[in-house]
Amino acid sequence: MASPAAPGILMRAHSGATYRFDPGALCLELLTTGGPGAFRRYETLHAPEDLAAWAGRSRLTPTPVLEVSAADVAHARRLRDALFRVTTARAEGGSAAPADLGTVNEAAARPPLVPAVGPDGERRWARGCDGPGLLSTVARDAVELLTGPFAHRVRVCASDNCHLIYVDTSRPGRRRWCSMEHCGNLHKVRTLRARRAADKRDG
Repeated sequence: MASPAAPGILMRAHSGATYRFDPGALCLELLTTGGPGAFRRYETLHAPEDLAAWAGRSRLTPTPVLEVSAADVAHARRLRDALFRVTTARAEGGSAAPADLGTVNEAAARPPLVPAVGPDGERRWARGCDGPGLLSTVARDAVELLTGPFAHRVRVCASDNCHLIYVDTSRPGRRRWCSMEHCGNLHKVRTLRARRAADKRDG
């Protein structure tokens, strides 16, 4: 369940500035922790506390108090890498590898985090507050995304040097950037500079 206030993950640009990236789905938030191949250099999931910290930054509400093992971290990286390839293929109009779909489905088949209403009327987690429960919840979110009405709107940021993946849930369906605050703004600045340079040449 998404937090009602400012959904998304806080990201840090190369400049050091922070911005909020809302990929539109829990499963896509996991992709901000690294990825396969060349994206391994962005890896942030090294230890159990790293996976728990990601859960705290995610749209899960409330933040679950998790029991996470080193094996869970390895499973999280494997699930994330599979999701990275599956959603990239979807964004590019290709087909996902059966092995990657199998990884997602295997995680989704396990018991997920289970929400409940507490005595105070507040939302809480009833059970499954462990690594496998967290990863099952993420994988089930991926299944919902990939088989739902916005499956055709999974996209990669249009910036040449940004590979963040998001689902465009806007009504017109014309979102191009991971964040207008970051890549969208950089694009506007570059466009403005190019226009001014062209005006100087023409003048």
